[in-house]
Amino acid sequence: MRPARLINPLRAVAVTAAIMLVPVQAATAAPAEPAAATQPAAASDARTEVTVSPVDLDGPAISAVEVTVKNTAPQRLRSLKVSFAGPVGWAVQPSVRGVDGSLATGASASATFRIQVPEKRSGFVLRTFTATAVYQGGDGRGTATGTRSERSGSPQANLAAAYNGVAVTDESATTAGDYDGEGNTFSAQKLAAVGLTPGATVEALGARLTWPDVPAGSKDNVASAGQAVELTGKGTELVFLGSGVGSGATGSATVFYTDGTSDTGSFGFPNWSFDPVTAHGATLVKSTDGRNRPDGYGNATVKYSVFANSVPLDASRTVAFVVLPANANVHIFDMAIAS
Repeated sequence: MRPARLINPLRAVAVTAAIMLVPVQAATAAPAEPAAATQPAAASDARTEVTVSPVDLDGPAISAVEVTVKNTAPQRLRSLKVSFAGPVGWAVQPSVRGVDGSLATGASASATFRIQVPEKRSGFVLRTFTATAVYQGGDGRGTATGTRSERSGSPQANLAAAYNGVAVTDESATTAGDYDGEGNTFSAQKLAAVGLTPGATVEALGARLTWPDVPAGSKDNVASAGQAVELTGKGTELVFLGSGVGSGATGSATVFYTDGTSDTGSFGFPNWSFDPVTAHGATLVKSTDGRNRPDGYGNATVKYSVFANSVPLDASRTVAFVVLPANANVHIFDMAIAS
């Protein structure tokens, strides 16, 4: 009987080291077909990890970006191709890289890309970068994506600093605001009758919000257009107080945490009148009788309303700031974290 053959550990290391990155043409980088039936899609709870290194935004410059792919599944990962993209119009070279060989469980491979960074813009700017891996084996899913967001500039200190419109006017001075683009506004007197006075506490969806603490005829709400606003705390939901103009007052808010991660959630408000009060999953907070028009108070038999809606948070992380939806039909009076 022959003795068992010993494996040379140096040879095993050499085989692993032979995995190398080589550029391939984008035209040849079509996603690989999923593995055979012996490795069905989503065969493992483990997901392939794709991470993007920090991006130097101090342009104009050419920045190097490293994308790392880690195989976390029990199957070997093979036929790996990695692509990378930045914001629209930013040139990347190469667009795709391929990896020779395969990755054992826990092994990683990195691909380096070069991206053309334009000159810095003033104010707060958020940039998102995306890397995609296509492969066979591994977790059986065939593709995995990783993103990274980088920012320059600073968010607004609070929502009041971002106010850009007048939603509430006094019935004696109705031309001081324009909530809906037609010169109409909420009546301060009618809001007071239902408890919405300047600085009043509003409890909704588990959060304590504050009605804008400003005089009637002053800027008191944000017509949402992607503004970034600081907000600190932990909780399960981010609650927005507001209403919509038109029936398409929906959008996505992105919450950034102090650890650099982020979550995005969608929400919407019904039109301040006429829409069903539960449209877009919102909750009615208060309704007033009538509104202020350029020619004075009117429409007394019609209800004009304020709503609450929310997006989920990761309660284990601390919120740093929020990027509001890019839809000016969404009007926000306040936002707060519900525990």
